[in-house]
Order: sequence, then structure tokens, then C-alpha cells
Amino acid sequence: MEPLKLVEILKGHRVFIQTHNFPDPDAIASGFGLQHFLQKQGVESTICYDGKIDKLSTKKMFDVFGVSAKSKEEIEDMREDDYIVVVDAQKLNANLTDFIGDEVACIDHHPTFKECEYQYKDIRLVGACSSIVADYFRQTETEISPNVAAALAYGIKMDTADFTRGAYPYDAEVFSYLFERADVHLINDMYMNVMELSDLKAYGAAIDSIRLYGEVGFAKIPFDCPDALIAIISDFILSLDVVTVSVVYSMRADGIKFSVRSEIDAVDAGKVAASALSGIGNGGGHKGMAGGFIHSSKWGQLGDDMDKEIESRFMQSIKI
Repeated sequence: MEPLKLVEILKGHRVFIQTHNFPDPDAIASGFGLQHFLQKQGVESTICYDGKIDKLSTKKMFDVFGVSAKSKEEIEDMREDDYIVVVDAQKLNANLTDFIGDEVACIDHHPTFKECEYQYKDIRLVGACSSIVADYFRQTETEISPNVAAALAYGIKMDTADFTRGAYPYDAEVFSYLFERADVHLINDMYMNVMELSDLKAYGAAIDSIRLYGEVGFAKIPFDCPDALIAIISDFILSLDVVTVSVVYSMRADGIKFSVRSEIDAVDAGKVAASALSGIGNGGGHKGMAGGFIHSSKWGQLGDDMDKEIESRFMQSIKI
């Protein structure tokens, strides 16, 4: 869609840019980039999210790039007539809290599982949501600052695993546009000192619990672990030479969080997650990477051997 149409819809309204809960680098970069694009068109906005940002590498983006965002608790004055632009997520998805404002627009790169009406919708199956937002600057010839360009470039790099996962030529084209305008030193800063001791403990727990069924690798983290770290560990398990599909899950007080990865065309990670968790939780995502969640109230349906039931459900959904 024409991005200036979004500007016209938002003018005259109080605007919030909402990312998915527990935002990752691509979500933060997308919100940050869109905020600055709208500002250039005379529309002020506030980035917001539910959950928390508890991964060190993600927190670091706020300082390195100069990002500002508010949690749900910090936007208690949101009204029903405020406008919300959803980025890197879609309405009715389990990873997006329904805020009181009106979700008038959606910018996302994930498949749509539940159709919704928006005044403005830009959903494209590309490698990163940051690519779509960055292209708004390119399409409209809007000036982009070096730190915003760097943040969007970093978002693309992270969500495509440096163009090794789910990347399209479109992402590369937009990245080239950003690279020419970005403060590359800021991107480099993001790769320094981003691991915490708790990260190593999560890696250790996952390694100790690895179970292989043919080309499918399962790993369990028996304690609460940030969404972003679960995803990173799922990528790590996938890097094993005998694994083409990985399923990693973290035990939390309120439920079980899943990250699913696939590097083969025969297995669609998003469909597998949706199928395996159907009836007891929710799941979905891209062909190569997906996520899911089972609320603790549903644990009884997993029987006496929870791990065995989880593995069985996923193996029944995976056909290699």
C-alpha cells in the first residue's frame, strides 16, 4: 500500500505504535523506524508493548539507537478513540494484547491466521518487518537519519539471521538502501557484550536435555527463559548437522513457551506449531520459524508424562 495513505488516516489522532508482546529486535526496529517516518510527515506517535523486554541484546537497542518505548503500565491514559498501528504482529494473535485503543492499521511480515479489518493493511511475506518500514522511506524519498537506518538494518539482520533464514531479494534490496545511510558503528556496537550468565545456564539446560528423533531435535529449558533467548537456542539446536527441525520449550509459572525452527521445505514450522498445539494452546508463524504457548491451566491435558506428550504431538504434525 501507499504509506502516505497511512499518514492521512492517522492525522488528527493520538497515535500509538504497538509491537507484539515481549518485542524482539525486528519489532523494536520496526516501531522505531515507523515512529520516525510518521514524525517526518507531521504525525507524532508513542511506541508501546505488553510484557517485558528482558533480553540484554534487545534492551541494548534503546541505548545504542536512542529508542524510547512504553510498557502497558506506562500508558494507562490510552483512550478508545486513540489510534493504534500494529507492527510485526496482527490483531487476534495470541502474542498481541488487545489494548483499549482502535487498531486501525497493521504492518507485518507474518502469515495471517485470523483475518481482521483495518483501515490500512500492509502485510507482506518477507524476511523482516523492518524491511517493510524501511521501504516507506525509500518509496517516499523521505530522509532517514543514520541511527534509524542502523536500527532497521539491525532488525533485518537479526530476523533473517544475517540473510540465512527466510530472507528474500526484497530484504537484500532494502538492506542495501539502509547500509548506505546507516551509522555502521552502531550496528557493530550491538554485537558486543550481549550475553548474560543466565543465558549460559539456559544453553546448558537445553544441551543436557536434547532428544533426537530422526532429524527432529527437542530441547527443554526447565525454568523461565526470555522469548528471544528460546528462539536463539532453537536456532542453535537447528545448527546441529543431524537436525533439520528443532523444537525448544521453556517451563514458566504461567505456561510453556515454544520456539520451532525448520530448514527444509517439507516442514512448515508455522503450520506444525499450530497443529501440534491445537486444542491445548496456540501456535503459528513463518515456514522457517514459529512459536507457541500452552497456558498452565491446560497442563492437565498433557498427561502424566508432559514431555512425552509434547514430543508426540509435534512428531505427529511433522512429516519429513
